[in-house]
Formats: sequence, C-alpha cells, structure tokens
Amino acid sequence: MPDSSDIADQISDLLRATLKKSQASGYVVGLSGGVDSALVAALCTRAVGSSQVLGIFMPSNVTPPGDAADVEALGKTLSIKVETISIGQIVDQYRRIPGFVESNYLIGNLMARTRMTVLYYVANRDSFLVCGTSNRTEFLLGYCTKHGDNAADVQPIVHLLKTDVWDLARFLGVPDSIISRAPSAGLWHGQTDEGEIGICYAEIDAAIKGLDQNGWRPVSETEKKVAARCASASHKQNPAPSLLNQV
Repeated sequence: MPDSSDIADQISDLLRATLKKSQASGYVVGLSGGVDSALVAALCTRAVGSSQVLGIFMPSNVTPPGDAADVEALGKTLSIKVETISIGQIVDQYRRIPGFVESNYLIGNLMARTRMTVLYYVANRDSFLVCGTSNRTEFLLGYCTKHGDNAADVQPIVHLLKTDVWDLARFLGVPDSIISRAPSAGLWHGQTDEGEIGICYAEIDAAIKGLDQNGWRPVSETEKKVAARCASASHKQNPAPSLLNQV
C-alpha cells in the first residue's frame, strides 16, 4: 500500500478534480467528533483550503458532551468554520407519526438520514458538495445507513480500512483526542461501533486483508463471520435493483 503522503496526495487530487468538475464552491462535511469525519475534513482542507470547507456538527439528545469539544478543537486545528445544527427537535417530530415505534435501531437510522438531509440543505444553500466519510471497513460490513451516512457527492476514504484511517489521521495531525476515542456513531447512550459489530476493527481489517488475498474464500472463523456480514450487506453497496441495471 502507498505511504501516507502518497495516499493524501491521491485523495487531494480527487477532491480538487471533483470540485472543479462540479463548479461548486467548496465542501461541507458532517463532523461527529469521530476520526472518519475529522480525517475527511483535514483532507478537504489540504486539497482546497480552509475557506472552502464547512463543518457541520449535528448533535442529538444522546450526543456525548465531549463530542462538541472535539469538533471545536478540530475546527481550530484546521482553521475551518463549523456550524452547529441540533437535530434533537427534528427527530422528536418523527414521534408524531401514527404507530411510531421507539427503538435504538429505528431512531438511529432516522438520525443518520436527518443529518444527511441537513448536509444537503447546507450544500444547496452554499453551492457546496457533500463530502462523504465512509471507510471501506464499514462500507463492506454495511455498517452505515442507506441515504444516510453512506450518501455523498464524493467518498474520499471509502477505499481505506479503518486502521488505515487512523494512520492517515495521525499523519495529517488530527487531534489525538479524536484518534484515541472509541469509535461510535453516537446513535444511543453508550453505543460503540465495535460493541455493536461484535468484533474489534483490528480483527475485522485483518480478516478483510486475508479475504482479499484469498479471493474472498474465508480460512478462519473471523473471516467467515466478516465474509457473511459483507455478503448480507451487499444491498447497501449496489444500486437499487431495476430493469435498467439488469440489462
């Protein structure tokens, strides 16, 4: 794999070319306080400059207090503008839907899609593009929400495994408080990515590398688990079935 400098250069080239082709004015990035969005903001800043990058922090009623401090620190580090738009009251309105069912899963998906709606509103308002923050590990596993966090105008890190994301974030000077925190989508109190997935990222990434080397024929129990989960999530990776894409 190329070193961090080469990877950053390749992604920067992609971001500059995408922005130029679209004739948009800049990039908007949803900032969660996590490493993926922090890395993407850093890459956008590196590619097009801080004046053309806008961070949006969208806390909910279950967002941990420390997230705001990490987002603020990142904004200062990158010298980018950050707007805070709370989605708590928006999500509360969904509870008025007749027959509404309260569950972490359903609310989590509503929050992810609400955040993406807000990002596209801001992008439309400012003639910006929405820059995605999905990494390869989570994309393959389907650990994302359709039309939520996996929606974007460009996905600059979707080819990077989670462990590669951490390495590149260190190289680009993302604050250590963000890199060292336990990954969490912040969808409910106490939620962590690894706890929800059931396998740590180091094991998942090692399994994906092994599967890549062996034509996706699993040779260990972990690889079997990862391959099965990836297969069940293929509907999130492919276009919606239609007669157009069956021709």
